[in-house]
Amino acid sequence: MNMTEMEPMRNDVVLVVDDSPNALSLINDALEGAGLDVLVALEGRQALTICKRIRPDIILMDAVMPVLDGFETCKQLKADPDLAAIPVVFMTGLTDTDDIVRGLDSGGVDYLTKPISPNELLARIRVHLGNARQTSSVHSALDSTGQHLLTIGEGQIRWATPRAYSLFNRAEVTEQIQAECLLPQIRSWLAHSPAEQDRMSVRDLEYPLTLKLIGYQSNGEVLMQLIDGKKPTGAELLKQELELTEREAEVLFWLANGKTNREIAEILEISPRTINKHLEQIFPKLGVENRTAAAGVALRLIASHE
Repeated sequence: MNMTEMEPMRNDVVLVVDDSPNALSLINDALEGAGLDVLVALEGRQALTICKRIRPDIILMDAVMPVLDGFETCKQLKADPDLAAIPVVFMTGLTDTDDIVRGLDSGGVDYLTKPISPNELLARIRVHLGNARQTSSVHSALDSTGQHLLTIGEGQIRWATPRAYSLFNRAEVTEQIQAECLLPQIRSWLAHSPAEQDRMSVRDLEYPLTLKLIGYQSNGEVLMQLIDGKKPTGAELLKQELELTEREAEVLFWLANGKTNREIAEILEISPRTINKHLEQIFPKLGVENRTAAAGVALRLIASHE
């Protein structure tokens, strides 16, 4: 394939949210001159509508605007799982420390005060676009595992896999319950317990949920796994997922735990000869030829549901 036949690479898309025509003109010229595609919104609600239709790679946000200000707009963006990962850079005439803190608390990754230096703005955009791409690649890798994973940062759920959101819905964990019940428990637990235990059972829910600490990321966020308290485990999981009989599932479970035929026979109180007969039925069901391969299938399945 020659260069003319190759699909051109998409330019990064920047959404500029500002009600000042002069500021929009200056920023638009600088961004287009740097090869960036520019979208424009004059206030927050318009910005939210645009984001849902054409997802930008980064947002430059004024703070003081009519209808919906920049701080509240940023909060609403971060509350939407599909838009939360978009980096928001505030650029405003508000210079008080309290305003800067408010911008960062609402979910902004940076805060520039007007008048804006185009060169500085472009430099910061490059940094935050690079960080966003790196974070996105990590999230994509985690999401591909098909697990219930989420990250916690600054007392908020920053990102979660679709399966985690699905489990939240099943457990009827609304945004209000997250804010009033789940997140306070996580903050308290992270402050006191991770050195002693890596799991936290969520209290005050009708549906049993457990959170497991996976580790801390380079950006300071905490990676956790959400565990369904009603899901099958061990032999029950193998029976359900691999379409085995109850006894076959028990044999495979102990096989995956490194037990010999004689040890499995003692645990299940049956003869080693019967264990062999069960294995003869298990191998073709799993499409394997030996106990090592069968144990591998079971271990991978169990690990994917932990």
